[in-house]
Amino acid sequence: MSPVTQRLIATLECNPMAVAIRLRRAGRKKAPMYRIVVADSRAPRDGKFIEVIGQYTPRTGEQAVSLKVDRANYWLDNGA
Repeated sequence: MSPVTQRLIATLECNPMAVAIRLRRAGRKKAPMYRIVVADSRAPRDGKFIEVIGQYTPRTGEQAVSLKVDRANYWLDNGA
């Protein structure tokens, strides 16, 4: 393992990311749509985010949620 990789692993072990998967509001007034995002847990609800992994549209019925399952699993494996 290279010294750079060792340093990166040591940094991640000491400072784990405070990451959360949550909904970010979008859409018009009285017609909500939410984006499922990965964001720093200290950021505001509609503030800065890391990645969009899906969307939730509560007014559409059966196809209300679309999600990139592979990216969601990646972030869950990395502490979100």
